Amino acid sequence: MALRLPKQDYRDIERIIEFDFVRATEAAALNALRWLGRGDKEAADAAACDAMRGMFDLMNICGEVVIGEGIKDNAPGIFKGEQLGTWIPGSPQFDIAIDPIDGTTNISKGAPNSISCIAAASPEEGVKVALRDIPSFYMSKLAYGARVIDYMKKRGDSLHIDMPIAEMLAIVARAVDKRVQDMAVMMLDRPRHKEIVEQIRAAGASLRMIGDGDIAAAIAPSLPDSDVDLYMGIGGSPEAVLAAAGIKSLGGDMQSKMWPRDEKERKKLIADGYEKDLDRV
Repeated sequence: MALRLPKQDYRDIERIIEFDFVRATEAAALNALRWLGRGDKEAADAAACDAMRGMFDLMNICGEVVIGEGIKDNAPGIFKGEQLGTWIPGSPQFDIAIDPIDGTTNISKGAPNSISCIAAASPEEGVKVALRDIPSFYMSKLAYGARVIDYMKKRGDSLHIDMPIAEMLAIVARAVDKRVQDMAVMMLDRPRHKEIVEQIRAAGASLRMIGDGDIAAAIAPSLPDSDVDLYMGIGGSPEAVLAAAGIKSLGGDMQSKMWPRDEKERKKLIADGYEKDLDRV
């Protein structure tokens, strides 16, 4: 029996496709729900991937995955280079960054902060890709909300990912109208953050340490009721791109910078032509 694709009126193309993307993330989350707390993160990820791919099979787009699953987590996934959508001639083209479930460990343990994510953009004329795949495994990240941006515009202050942490916290505290002692900074609970943790606590701010769920954590400072003032630390590069897209849509901002894990990775990045990008924010 032949599959009949639903008829779609693309006079309001942007609005329709936006909701198609939303439905894809909803389907992924709902299909993974049955694995909540069952200790099998690969099964949860596979369920989310199957549901999301099924929704894309009904979407009249020409989509190519430029940032996908599988490489970082060695998990079942929707991979870089995979084509999504019906690819009917004349359909809009999209570069797609995708993570059917960020925080698979969380869902396997029944913990919160797993999230299903899609970021999509159409390349402008003369531009090959609209979303950039970062070559490093990890990135250093700094994310903050709209109040911080508004404050910096009015006062002329600026944040930089490499500035001293005490100075950074002082600027954000003024922006959100808090004492540094009343601020909350979120980051992944990892040994590599030992020095950053010590500096944050020495400055007087409190920490919200999480086990997994880098994307939801980075977005938190841009949500008005999250009580998280700043996100910082080192996490996956694909998650940085997805988080940045969400943060931008919420009026916040995110700075990120490639973070080679060791000298071997640094040398490989240089050999691959990314030497100038290593210090780029």
